[in-house]
Amino acid sequence: MAAPTVTASLNAASYSPGDPMTLTVTYGDADTRPLTVTIVVTDAQGNSSAPVRVAAVIDPLTLTVTDDSGRDWTRLSDTGTVAVYRAVA
Repeated sequence: MAAPTVTASLNAASYSPGDPMTLTVTYGDADTRPLTVTIVVTDAQGNSSAPVRVAAVIDPLTLTVTDDSGRDWTRLSDTGTVAVYRAVA
C-alpha cells in the first residue's frame, strides 16, 4: 500500500495583519482508484432491469485546514487533487 501524498504552499513568504493568504494544497492517494459498479435488479419471476452503472471512489481523501492561530480558512476550490484555501493574516 502506498501512503497518501500532500504538498502545501502559501502565496507569500510573510504577511502583514489583514493581508489575504492563499494556501494551495496538492494531494493524492495512489491506492484510491475510481470504480464502476453495475447493478441489475431481478424479481422472483426472473424479470431483470436494465443495467445501471455508477462511478464511485472507494476511500476518497478528505482535506481539512486548520492553524494554531484559529483562523478560518475558506475553501475556494477543490478538484480532488488540488485544493485552494484563503484566510486573512
